[in-house]
Formats: sequence, C-alpha cells, structure tokens
Amino acid sequence: MRILRRDYDFGSILLGSLGESERVRRIRLQILISLGVLIPNAIGAGLAILITTVGIRKPSMFQEHLWWINFLVLPLYVGAAFVVGLIYGTAKVMRQLKWVRLQQVPTVADGRYVMRIPMVLARLQLFFWLIAVALFTTLYGVQDWNMTAKVGFATGISAIVVSVFSYLLVEFALRPLAAQVLEVNGPSVSRRSGLRVRTAVTWAVGTGLPLIGVILTAALSYAGPRMSRSDLAIAVLGLAGIALGTSLILTMLNAGSIVDPIRSVKSGMKRVSQGDNKVHVVVYDGSELGELQQGFNSMVEGLAERERMRDLFGRHVGREVAEAALEQKMELGGSERLVAVIFVDVIGSTTLAQQRSPVEVVAILNRFFAVVVSAISRNGGLVNKFEGDAVLAIFGAPITVPDAAGSALAASREIADELRVKVPELQAGVGVAYGPAVAGNVGAIERFEYTVIGDPVNEGARLSEAAKVDPSRPMASGRAITAAAPEESRFWERIDTITLRGRTDATEVYGPRRA
Repeated sequence: MRILRRDYDFGSILLGSLGESERVRRIRLQILISLGVLIPNAIGAGLAILITTVGIRKPSMFQEHLWWINFLVLPLYVGAAFVVGLIYGTAKVMRQLKWVRLQQVPTVADGRYVMRIPMVLARLQLFFWLIAVALFTTLYGVQDWNMTAKVGFATGISAIVVSVFSYLLVEFALRPLAAQVLEVNGPSVSRRSGLRVRTAVTWAVGTGLPLIGVILTAALSYAGPRMSRSDLAIAVLGLAGIALGTSLILTMLNAGSIVDPIRSVKSGMKRVSQGDNKVHVVVYDGSELGELQQGFNSMVEGLAERERMRDLFGRHVGREVAEAALEQKMELGGSERLVAVIFVDVIGSTTLAQQRSPVEVVAILNRFFAVVVSAISRNGGLVNKFEGDAVLAIFGAPITVPDAAGSALAASREIADELRVKVPELQAGVGVAYGPAVAGNVGAIERFEYTVIGDPVNEGARLSEAAKVDPSRPMASGRAITAAAPEESRFWERIDTITLRGRTDATEVYGPRRA
C-alpha cells in the first residue's frame, strides 16, 4: 500500500520521512527534543524580563540594592536550570526510548509512555519555574515588598508559557514515534487530552494570562505606588504587545497540530476521488484528529475491499449481472426476455487431456476462453457460465442490446475466425439461437445465480453439436437470422433444414457465407 505524502509524511520537513534510517531518526529526535526544552525556556526568560522591565516598570528592577539578585542569583539559577533541565529531561526520555535504539517493536507500555512524553517534559519545566517563582518572589519581596506581586506574576506567567510551549514543541517532535506506536498498538495508547483542552489551554496562556496582567497592572497602580499616566500606558501597551506575540506563536503551533492531520486526510480524499484506493495516511496524532486519520484509512481499506469484491463478483457472474445485482433488490425469479444465445463447445477435449499435461491443457483452455470472452464482450454480450470446456453467452439480458440477434451472430463469426489463428490446438462448435426465454435468479435465497432458461438455450447447445462437423462455420437458427438486422444477416446463408438431437421440429440452419 502506497503511503500518502503531502510534502512530508509527518507534515514537516523537520520531521523527515518514513524512509529514513533509525539512526538518523534517533539523532533528529534527540535534537528536536532538546530544542523543545531550550526554546521555551529562552522565551520564558525573555518574557519575564519584558514584563518586569517594560510591561510593569514600577517598582523598578534596577534599584542598586537589588544588584546581587539581578546579576548573581538570577543568572546562576537560570543557567543551572537550563543545564539540569536539558540534561535530565532528555536523558530521562531517551533512556525510556531504548526500544528505538534497539529497533524493537514498541509494547503498549512503550506506546503510552511516548504519548506522555510531552506532558512529562512540560511538568519538568514547570517544576523548575515554580521553584524560580518561589525563590525570586521571596528574594525581591524581602528587599522591596512592592515587587512581590510584580515578580510573582512575571515568573508565574512565564512558567505557564514555558510549559505549554514545551508541550507543543515536544509533541511536534514526537510525531514519527507517535506514528510508530499508533500503528503497532492502535488507539489504546492514545492520550485523553483532545482538541478542546488543547485549544482552551492555548487561549488561556496566549490571551487570558496577559489580560490578567493588564488587570493586575491597573490594580497595582491603585494598591501600590502611584503610576503616572505614561507609565500605565506603557505597561498596558507592553502587556498587550506580549499578549499579541505569545498568542500568535501559540496559535500557530496549535493550528499546525490541527491543520497538518486534516491536510493529509484532505489530500487522501482527493486521491480517492481520482480512483486511487491504495492511499494510506500516516497516523501520528493521539487526539480526535488521529481518530480521523485512522478512520480515513479504514474507509479506504473498506472501499478497496468493496472494489475487490465487486471486481471478483463481476469476473464470476459478469460485470453487467454484478452491477444489476448491486443496484436492484436481491430476489429469486425472473422475467421473459427475447434473447440471443451463443453456445461454444470444444471438440475432442478428452483426447486433448490424454495427450497433454494438465498444466498445458489449462493454458490452452485459458487462451480459448480469452478469445471467446473477448469477442462476446466486444459485441455487448454476457458470458453467463463456463460449463467445463463449453461457454454459454447471452445477448439481451440483463442489459438490453438493440440488435441482440445481430450482435450474437457477429460475435460467433469473430470467435470462429480468431480460434483458427490464436488457438490452433483446439476446435469448437459454435451455435447461435434466438427466442423468448426467462432470465433471472435461480436457486435458493441463500445461494443463487443469474441464468437464462428456455428453448433458445437448448437450441443453441444442439446447434453447437451440429457445428462440430465443420468447426470453421458457426451454425445459427433461422429465427436468429430473421431477427438480426440486415447489416449482419447479409453475411449468412442457408445451409440446410435439420432436426436437432432431442427436438421434434426441424430447424433451418444458417452459416456464414464462404469467401
């Protein structure tokens, strides 16, 4: 089954493709996870600095007695937290992913851990930042109690932003592994958080918290030291700018995690509409979007299976009968139709089986059937059944043919001519009859087949027996010649009037005019 690729299997060039080696994928994974820890922390640190220096300027962070916190404790803690968080976090994750390094099939427990990794690393970042909240709120508050709310808010909002950013980036980096475990273990390893939770968290962090900052700034201007109008305006504008930036980034990340799976399904649907039933999208999302991807794959598999069954059904009973059976109610019985019948019977099949191996006999019969089926199909007929080395074909049921008799006569001439050239090892008698018959489903409701019952079928079989005297000339009944259009009947001439085996009335027999 071909894997659908829209640019890349996992929605981004950064994630590679299914065809890359495990070593390259492991290196790529480690780098992306490391970036998923470093980048959010850098953003969080920058956000805290912007809030405390630009967003809420009063009281100032640059008071002389605060130098040891600003230039000693703060850099040391940030550096230590970066290093410890990066090394500990990535080492812990990669240690649990040893099955990737050993190229083993992931178990259900492995799959569930993969789906929890974004939350594990997000909690780790939140833990270090909460320590920073407690530490620096205390240190700055001891020096100046007016700074308690400011520092607490700045470090608190940064902690939440860092954890959410880390979650989204690590989740993005883990798409290849998520696809692997979901393929092996199915939805049993999927996480519970869905699109609503993800969207709500994105709004809360990108928009809700900055708005709380604006409210807190206004409250501090009254409860704490008085702020001038310019300071208040700068604070509001600064927090609004921060809100715009963080909400934009978070919205883009969240939108990417939603759009990429939908885009893969959309591309797959386009391919299916073009007739490709072998499309398979990579399932790498554990939320409702992953269920959408999996549902699409199941749908395509069902369509492919239905098409295969339709094709197999059509090959067994004829495509016209198959289409009629699929469109109409399945019931026993039939209706009277005027039909033309061709009966083709091999001469000397017993001798052929004695002189050749079974494999050779089957190969010859397949070439014989190919000639017969091709000629009948070209002229609008239906191969109703194969009876050993004989073929029964119908013209006029279940699909109406404008000139059923003429089409059957033309097909019989083509069969006789092509068999001499393409299957010289075999000879066959070809008989053509025409008249009223009952066409419909015969059998039991549990198992039935489409067939034609009536005098034309018996007459066609007897004519094929008579035609074995001269296999180069098909034999047709007078009724078939009379019913055929002049464009076809002019190719036929009367041979004789004979009484066919098992019949009491004489039959006028016609054959193709000799060149």
